[in-house]
Amino acid sequence: MTTPPHVIFGTGAVGLATFDALRHRGETVRLVNRSGHAPVPDDVEVLGGDALDPTFTAAVAEGARVIYQTLNPPYPEWSEQFPALQAGVLAAAEATGARLVSMENVYMYGRPAGRPFTEDRPYDAHTKKGQLRGRMARELLAAHVAGRVQVAIGRASDYFGPRGGAQSNLGDRVFAAALAGKTATVLGDPDQPHTYTYIPDIGEALAVLGEHPDAPGQVWHLPNDPDSRTTRQLVDIVYQHAGQPRTKLRAMPPVMLRALGLINPTLRELGEMQYLFEEPFIVDSSKIATKLDVHPTPIDQALADTLMTYRRG
Repeated sequence: MTTPPHVIFGTGAVGLATFDALRHRGETVRLVNRSGHAPVPDDVEVLGGDALDPTFTAAVAEGARVIYQTLNPPYPEWSEQFPALQAGVLAAAEATGARLVSMENVYMYGRPAGRPFTEDRPYDAHTKKGQLRGRMARELLAAHVAGRVQVAIGRASDYFGPRGGAQSNLGDRVFAAALAGKTATVLGDPDQPHTYTYIPDIGEALAVLGEHPDAPGQVWHLPNDPDSRTTRQLVDIVYQHAGQPRTKLRAMPPVMLRALGLINPTLRELGEMQYLFEEPFIVDSSKIATKLDVHPTPIDQALADTLMTYRRG
């Protein structure tokens, strides 16, 4: 069995967006997840197995030119699984000599403290998930510096877009509600400026990081609208595109989140991340725009296109 030049570990929203970007380029891709099934055309190879097993990851990636790490375990399982999943994919890249493109978020930076996040921001996380992300990032960059593997890291802010689902703050609770004329629900203060990253832009940028000669050895913030708006402003746009006469929006009170967290482990883990929405949260992506010529989809178009995917069901 011949391995395609691109192997993607993970078939969530980001993994599938990366697949879409590579497929659009005419590239052949292998997808790897636990089940061996994914919503892709029949001619696309999907292999199932445990990415915690470095023997398995090396075998399914043998001969690949680029490996993409888009795995993301459930919040309650981060501490237990995430470092080991990354280690499995890193081992595959080392064994095969493939470039490793790793998808990250911006938790490792900690609080904004009144400043936009840039790639040179120190890691100052005060949350356990942010500290974990910092350790994992350092591990990848150390492997690159040591010459063990070529690594390029892409970091996105809170994402939205096709397949964003219920875990996206601008996801099911907003788009489905707008189409039904019901009240949308968001986490945190909707009147704080907040950077959101469009999922297809994430996939496109990760594909660029897989091929650009200047990408390895660096962290890249994936493309965001440079004019960050408030969550409320973005929800307003969604309701306008949905043809609703007015926006209906409520923020989930922290006390309700804590109460729901008593019975829902994922919501319980969200508690420590509420700082993301307490002050302006701006992620600067000018570096990837300037150096790699990767730019965001205009936010109005991105919201309209996402709404269309909800209309189609």
